[in-house]
Amino acid sequence: MGRIAVKACEEVGYSNAGTIEYLLDENDNFYFMEMNTRIQVEHPVTEMVTISDLVAAQIRIAAGEKLNYTQDEVIFVGHAIECRINAEDPVTFTPSPGRINTLNLPSGPGVRVDTAIYDGYYVPPYYDSLIAKLVVHSRTRDRAIARMRRSLEAMVVEGIKTTIPLHLKILNDPDFISGNFSTRFMDRFL
Repeated sequence: MGRIAVKACEEVGYSNAGTIEYLLDENDNFYFMEMNTRIQVEHPVTEMVTISDLVAAQIRIAAGEKLNYTQDEVIFVGHAIECRINAEDPVTFTPSPGRINTLNLPSGPGVRVDTAIYDGYYVPPYYDSLIAKLVVHSRTRDRAIARMRRSLEAMVVEGIKTTIPLHLKILNDPDFISGNFSTRFMDRFL
């Protein structure tokens, strides 16, 4: 998939950040779905497993500079998981605007939190419910799952409902742990 994504970009002369998305069937056949010619909300996962700064690279390219590494020099290290923390009821998925009256964000090696919220922040009802991206990285998938569990357990957002409990349930699901999931996972899970 990676080689075909690179070849597709070369064929059309595309030279900036972008994501090519595929669907993979049960026989490991993959099908092109779409290309997003921008940084995606999930870019921290790629940054952590490739030890790179995609936003800085995109800015340099937009300024007319050349990328300072080649595709062959991109390395992949370990596993990363991202949980999108939304201001939503974790069961009904209805928005949960309001004031955050207690906030504790996890930290430590291999833990990244991208957010603008703070203790006392008012989550408005008018925008996307995403309030934070919690991303973890570790050498193995099992360790990344364990690190994400610990990070979610350490994360405290009081005053509103969040999707933190839902993420913890998913991380404890036997199918998720074993890697047995598909685009139908949430239908079965819920």
